[in-house]
Order: sequence, then C-alpha cells, then structure tokens
Amino acid sequence: MTMLRKLGVSLLTLLALASIAGAQSWQPLKNPPNFRVGALALLTDGTVLLHEEQDSNPQKWYKLTPDNTGSYVNGTIAPIASTSSGYGPLYFGSVVLPDGRYIIEGGEYNNGSAVWTNQGAIYDPVANSWSPVTPPSGWNNIGDAQAILLADGTYTQADCCEGVNQAYFNPANLTWTNLTNTGKVDRFDEEGWGLLPNGDILTVDAIDAPNSELFNPTTKKWTTGGSTIVRLEDPGSQEVGPLVLRPNGTVFAAGAAPAGTAGHTAIYNTVTKTWKKGPNFPKVNGIALACDDAPSAVEINGRVIVMTGPPVFGTGAVFFEWNGTKLTKIAGPPNANGDAAFYGHFLELPSGQLLFSDFSTSPQVFTPKGTFKAAWQPTITSAPSSVTRGQTYPITGTQFSGLTNGAAYGDDFQDSTNYALVRITNTASGHVFYARTTNPSSYAVQSGSTSETTNFTVSSVTETGASSLVVVTNGIPSASVSVTVN
Repeated sequence: MTMLRKLGVSLLTLLALASIAGAQSWQPLKNPPNFRVGALALLTDGTVLLHEEQDSNPQKWYKLTPDNTGSYVNGTIAPIASTSSGYGPLYFGSVVLPDGRYIIEGGEYNNGSAVWTNQGAIYDPVANSWSPVTPPSGWNNIGDAQAILLADGTYTQADCCEGVNQAYFNPANLTWTNLTNTGKVDRFDEEGWGLLPNGDILTVDAIDAPNSELFNPTTKKWTTGGSTIVRLEDPGSQEVGPLVLRPNGTVFAAGAAPAGTAGHTAIYNTVTKTWKKGPNFPKVNGIALACDDAPSAVEINGRVIVMTGPPVFGTGAVFFEWNGTKLTKIAGPPNANGDAAFYGHFLELPSGQLLFSDFSTSPQVFTPKGTFKAAWQPTITSAPSSVTRGQTYPITGTQFSGLTNGAAYGDDFQDSTNYALVRITNTASGHVFYARTTNPSSYAVQSGSTSETTNFTVSSVTETGASSLVVVTNGIPSASVSVTVN
C-alpha cells in the first residue's frame, strides 16, 4: 500500500476500482429511509440531500452522510430543516450554488395540490436553514421548469408556462435579472438543458419538433441547434426525454414517443454541431419503450444509463446502456417492474457510483462496470501541504468541473454535479473526510488544460496527521497529493 500511495492512489480509490471492475450491481442502503425519496442533490461536503415526495410532508428534507470509509451504501440518513409550511413542491428547478447553498425554484405541485407555484427557497447547509426566495419580477409561474449553472457559475432559471421567461439569479442578494428578447422559438415547458463544451446550453424543443436550440451566454440569445432528425417528443403530451454530454463530446438524447411506438434517440456532435439519428429503444416482451420524462446519467466508464418505460407514463421500467454504438438492456433495480420511467432520479456520487430513487423507501446505489480513462481525471497542480481544521484553502488544477453535467432528467428535476469535491483520507486509519468546497473559478465542462481553482474548508472532525487528498468530480478522482492535517 505504501508504494501505491506514492503513485497517488488513495485507499477509497482502490476499493472503488476493485468493486467497479466486477459486474455492475444495484444495492439498497443498509440504513434505508422511512419515507419515499424523490429529488436528490449532492452538496459540496459530500453529503446528499433527499426530498420526501409522494407523501404528506413535501416540506421535509433529509441528509445522507457516507460512513467513515466513504461508503454511501453504509451511510446514515438524518432529518434536516424543512421548508416553510406554505412551500412543499414537487417537480421543481434546482442547483447547488457556487457558495455551497442549494436552491429550489417553483413546483408543478405545492403541498400536494396540482398548482404551478412561483415560490422558491434556498438551503444553507452550514446554518441548516431555508430562506424564501422572491420570484423574478412579473413571474406568476415557475412550475416544473429548467435550471442550470452556466460555465461562469451564473444560475439561470426558466419559467415553465408563461411564454419564454428566463432570468439570472444573484445569490449574494437573492435578486433576479430578467432576460428579454432572447429569440427562444417556443416555450420552455417540458424541455431539458445541457451544458456544452463551448459554454452554450442545448435543448430539444418540445413543441417546435424536431428542432433543437442553443443558448449563447455571451449574446443571451437562443438560435437553432438544427434538426434532431427524428422526433424526440411525444406529440400528445410534449414530454421529452433526457440529454447528457459524454466524455467524447457527443450528446445522447433519449426520446419519448406516442403510445405503442418505439422511442427514438439522437446524437449531437458538439464539434461539427450536427445531429444524427440514433437507435430506437427496442420492444421488450412486445411492449414499446420510451422516455416520457425519465432520468439518465453518464457512468464513470463513459457509458450512459437511461431509464425507459411503456409510453406514456406506463409502468414496467426497463434500463439500457448506450456505449456510443448500441443500446444494451441491463438489469434494473428491484422496483423496476412497478415503476414508470418518470419515477426515477439519478445522482452522481463521488464514490464513482450512482444513487437512484423512485419515490419509494428503497433508494438504490448502482455500481457500473468498468472505469474511467486517465485523460478524464482532474489534476492537481497546486495544493497546500499542511492544513488546519476549520480553515479554508485554495486548490488549483485542471478539469475540476468535469466532462459532463453528470445526470439529467429535464424540466422536472436537475442535479448537475460538474463541480469539484475535495476528499481527505487519513493514512493511519483509512478514514475518509470531505472538505466543503466553495466558489470554483469555473463550471465549464471538458475544459482540458485550462487552469481551475476552488476553495475547500477542512471540517472540524477531520482526523489529524498524515493524509492523502484528491479532487473528485462526477465520481472521477485525481491522483492524490500528500497533506498533513493539524
């Protein structure tokens, strides 16, 4: 192990690689929740927020903390502060902000009522408190609308159902700037957003099909992204499947379809800026499959996992992997037969695994087969050799913001994880601790050799002494550097 440490391989990385090298698997949490889990979010201290959905307490939130080996399967769940009694949303916009806080906006439902709401709230994990957020001026709805961080960290939010409302958010003073005359062809309702290597945002139109659109943050304008060749929306409901950027620079977009027909897929090349038709989802037991609101995620091996179901909103979920050439059916979690595709949520974990929830009390951890390429790893070029608990330090390197947003869904749920976490492993005990990261210099994906910096605060419970430190983004760790914790 000493020699391996010199080569920059941490104990947690070794264990993860050993596990991932075997067959893929689904595992339940050993300390499962007693509530039905919906939305998920990865905070920058390595903990995971869980939202209680499909129950009578949509104001309630919980936190999953990994154990001292870094295992989420063996982690523990505890309640955190709830949102106000008047705000209990379902299907909403959400991001983890650069300062480490978590914001939720809107909702298709509020406290169980089917009503588009323009309410919002922001969670401070240090203070364990939620604060209300006033909506953008003139917005009566936000509803189940898209949210994303631009490459420079600017939070942009859409309005689901009042034309083409779009706004930027200032976390420092909780204020909004409305964007006008953006050139958006059709409304944002049902669409999903994905960040591209050039900083643009890509979406597949739900109404003006089979068109796609690109948002340029410099001009603040939407322009056509070209035809997707095949229709990716359900003409009746306008539901659209997820789209995710892969490490090779292609975007895999999964499609919905009218009942009884196969869901289409399409692939966008970010270099040539062109679309091509992908394979249809095959029938399983004679049943057509599609993505009418559905989750997907990029595994650390570069493949895409996607959840499908009988259109529209039929139960009997089936999971596939896309490897860039073909779709392969894979085993699903235990609840798959009773799930519709829209039940699912994926979240990238820093362990290299995926957390999956489906409105049940049995979240699952998915361990993919295979691992990452060395070229995909973050690199550390400058880091402190000695740190003190409770203090904050800068760390510099490349690819801190990863090669992809991570997981995707669409308008109803977002949980991008293109931000660096810092993991410290004590040499003597092997115990793992995450240092809360804040204010990264960039969220740009596939940024190559461009230098990036983030700040990390060493937690008060981090064990002292000789340790190793890695930066990890979307489950892919850097080589480790030595650090002494005081």
